[in-house]
Amino acid sequence: MFVWSKLSGAQWMDAWEERFSGNPNLVIELIKGGKSIRLRVFCESQAAAEAIVERFGGTIRKLANAEWNQAVAPPRPVKVRAALLLTPEVRPAELALIQHAHPQRQIISIPPEMAFGTGDHATTSTCLRLLVDVAKARRGTPWTMADLGTGTGVLAIAARKLGSGPAYACDFDPFAVEVVKRNIERNGTGEIDVHEQDVLLWKPRKAGYDVVMANLFSTVLIEAWPVIAKAVAAGGDLIVSGILATQAWDVFTAAASHGLGFTQVIRKGKWVTARGGHLTDLIAAEAAAHG
Repeated sequence: MFVWSKLSGAQWMDAWEERFSGNPNLVIELIKGGKSIRLRVFCESQAAAEAIVERFGGTIRKLANAEWNQAVAPPRPVKVRAALLLTPEVRPAELALIQHAHPQRQIISIPPEMAFGTGDHATTSTCLRLLVDVAKARRGTPWTMADLGTGTGVLAIAARKLGSGPAYACDFDPFAVEVVKRNIERNGTGEIDVHEQDVLLWKPRKAGYDVVMANLFSTVLIEAWPVIAKAVAAGGDLIVSGILATQAWDVFTAAASHGLGFTQVIRKGKWVTARGGHLTDLIAAEAAAHG
């Protein structure tokens, strides 16, 4: 057993929690004084630990058997509305039993890996609930979706399970792209076009997408609004998350400057998720609703 460790400023705790969310072997220790944190990730192999060093720096060391305690349990299954159930289970026989016990739900298997998005984090789970609502409203009509900062691919996979047409998914992290490809195959959800792509440099297709989801850090969202605005098709739905409550005003103000607005804003703990679209569409829908 090996352990990766790194010291960081306490102000970056949220960012580290998000990056390693879904990894059951992450430990964050607040160092006395409260200004710094010590991050540790326990790894079964030296190669896995070295992969973290390559991405984030830090150090690794081999643990003696006596140092290793039983790992934290993997994430619990996550139920989303009456439509989805996300599980870390990957064994076919066990998945069949889960499906038998929940015949009305689409089962999504996302094992804990270094890529972000197993469904248990507040941002991902809220995005999934809003996606279920969007899919229900669009039932019976074809729709496309784009998942920006896809992580494990869970949102794109969920969209396909909920009836979307071809989907696009991208992440700047090549490791995440490989994770997404494995998860697509594991869940039998083809027609997801996966790319290693920096969203700030992305050129979305001219027609846009009916549903665009972006679970990104606030700072990235603010820079990406011009691209996201082009990606949302006329009459399209936009779901965004990864926003700290303390940064939400700046994020939404920047979005408005690019013609985007939000009609539903949900706060879960310190995280904010929102659903909206083009302001012109939202204004037209509001006017139609009131005659």
